[in-house]
Amino acid sequence: MRFPAWFRVHLAAVRALLALTVLLGAAYPLAVYAAGRLPGLNDRADGSLVSANGRTAGSALIGQSFTGKDGEPLRQYFQSRPSAGDYDPGASGASNLGPEDVVDTLPDPKLGADDPDARQSLLTQVCERSKAVGEFNGVSGARPYCTPGGVGAVLAVFGHRTPDGTVPHPTRVVSVNEEQGVVKAPFIASYKGVKVDLARFGEDYAKGLTVPVRGDAPAAPAVPPDAVTASGSGLDPHISPAYADLQVTRVAEARGVPAAQVERLVQQNTTGRALGFMGEPAVNVLKLNLALDHAYPAR
Repeated sequence: MRFPAWFRVHLAAVRALLALTVLLGAAYPLAVYAAGRLPGLNDRADGSLVSANGRTAGSALIGQSFTGKDGEPLRQYFQSRPSAGDYDPGASGASNLGPEDVVDTLPDPKLGADDPDARQSLLTQVCERSKAVGEFNGVSGARPYCTPGGVGAVLAVFGHRTPDGTVPHPTRVVSVNEEQGVVKAPFIASYKGVKVDLARFGEDYAKGLTVPVRGDAPAAPAVPPDAVTASGSGLDPHISPAYADLQVTRVAEARGVPAAQVERLVQQNTTGRALGFMGEPAVNVLKLNLALDHAYPAR
């Protein structure tokens, strides 16, 4: 018996639906689940959870914050690198801000930090973090292209532009990331003989030439890059050995133990390059902090 063409088309579609349902809706998920039960993979498939004192302390694969009830970092713990997603696996991702993002959107003075339209540039985020990390660990947070107040050291220079894009004789200069009424004076008093003004809320400086000012900060700041930049996923559980070393003195003082003993735990929780050549050595912050609590309980 020969069925009509329309019936044969629909029958083929139903067959394809059933086949794909069995293959992709049942066989494939079961195969992935079975692979996750293999020795060596089952721990990762279950989230690589780490337990301490009979409770789950976190995951060895997902970063987390070590802060108190007030949200401030705890001095007795090593701190993770920043997270663009606040360490939320459901919000995993980067800030998507690039190196040319150097100008802030200043807040309304009437609203201050509560202004929803205000936005920090990537440069200011890095500068603010570097200043905070430096103060927290007792070192200089100075960084190239950052003001002492912790914002991007960026000028808007107005005047006639030459063919090479420069403004040799400015008529007006504004520190675009320092708002009038928030800071008392700009990070530099003058630029090419012209007095530098503070930025005013609501003024548009887009027509000016954007000029980042390097300043006199060292080329190799005391605060390492991973202390001021978020990872691509926002969930990186590791920090660099350099960032761990920066925190050793603070943690040792907070726990009342010699720094050498804390350094030893850092070394024990430092892993080398993957397969011996990929990536860089790293320190798992959760495992290091748990080792600290076990060896030298916080007072």
